[in-house]
Amino acid sequence: MRIGRPGKFLPRLDSGESNFIGDLLRKETVGGSIALVAAVAAVIWANLNLDSYVSLREYHLGPLTIEQWAADAALTVFFFLAGLELKREILVGSLKKLSDAIVPVAAAACGVLMPSLIYLAINLGSDTVKGWAIPAATDIAFALAILAVVGSALPTQLRAFLLTLAVVDDLIVIIIIAFVYTDTIHLEGLAIAIAGFIAFALLQHFRVRSALLYLPISVISWAALHDSGIHATIAGVVLGLLTRVLPDDGETASPAERLEHQIVPISAGICVPFFAFMSAGVAMKAGADLFTSPVVWGVTLGLIVGKPVGVLGGSWLITRFTKADLNEDVTWRDLIGVAILAGVGFTVSLLVSGLSFTGQTLGEAKAAVLIGSLTSGLVAAVILGRRNRFHKTSEGNATAAG
Repeated sequence: MRIGRPGKFLPRLDSGESNFIGDLLRKETVGGSIALVAAVAAVIWANLNLDSYVSLREYHLGPLTIEQWAADAALTVFFFLAGLELKREILVGSLKKLSDAIVPVAAAACGVLMPSLIYLAINLGSDTVKGWAIPAATDIAFALAILAVVGSALPTQLRAFLLTLAVVDDLIVIIIIAFVYTDTIHLEGLAIAIAGFIAFALLQHFRVRSALLYLPISVISWAALHDSGIHATIAGVVLGLLTRVLPDDGETASPAERLEHQIVPISAGICVPFFAFMSAGVAMKAGADLFTSPVVWGVTLGLIVGKPVGVLGGSWLITRFTKADLNEDVTWRDLIGVAILAGVGFTVSLLVSGLSFTGQTLGEAKAAVLIGSLTSGLVAAVILGRRNRFHKTSEGNATAAG
């Protein structure tokens, strides 16, 4: 069933009709599960018949290969949602007040720095040093999905902490992608993209709703940025940041909320799984060979060790030397699980791997991302599951006592 008026780019949310598949895909656990299944399927296929998997990935569909469509186009939708989330957090969410945001922001910054330093220490003096940003990322969708599965009784502020940390983490990695992984910039393409962004912003300013204007401008901006040499996913972030997140008087929901309602099922059910399937297919070498690679060690230790040390260290430093403190509902024991969960790099780490390497080294980097993300996710799930049982027992005792 259709939500809102026909022919409108931003449909209303106040329709009483519900789409079962759409509602299902909006659940954090479902989207993460589909992407995980896609990644596992890719790994199985690549190890059973690598040639056929690579042939599919390198098949040209128009100007790009299928793998490039996944990384440059499908993932742009994911980054558009990240841009919406970032702007909302800045204007009305946990990043609005510095006093509320300072601890997770510091945790995110140190959570990017520490794994990068570990990778650099292991790969210093080698050509593989350029992969230093691979373990810096945190996958918002996967991290929140794991927390949703095991943390039903955990404090709601813990989810807010993780969301803020992941959003800031993604912002830092997006900046790294834009400036570090751009070799040459073609000014003509960049100028067209900027003109498209300005046009999009003006349409938002004048409250235009027609898809006949927004969609062509968005596609042209994406294509122009791709031709400029800057990674095309940045277009998604910019367009997300340009979208209005505050509703006008008389509006039941802002354009950002209405767009998110439409696009989340597409991103969770198609775009991210498509990227995972096209990127995660790695032919695993014998264990002894795989773990002699400095790239594997750098990425794996960066995610498993660097992330939690950075997140916990940044949180401790900012609370130790400033007046900032953790939310009263969040304990340091709870934070340990979230810090480890931040090591689930997956989607963005796979993207940065593709920007850093080719050939065998790329395969090693992707294998390390899968190993590090899986390990971090499993360990975090165990720890957060125990904390969840503790909080559930505490709530039960408090209810009984009352």
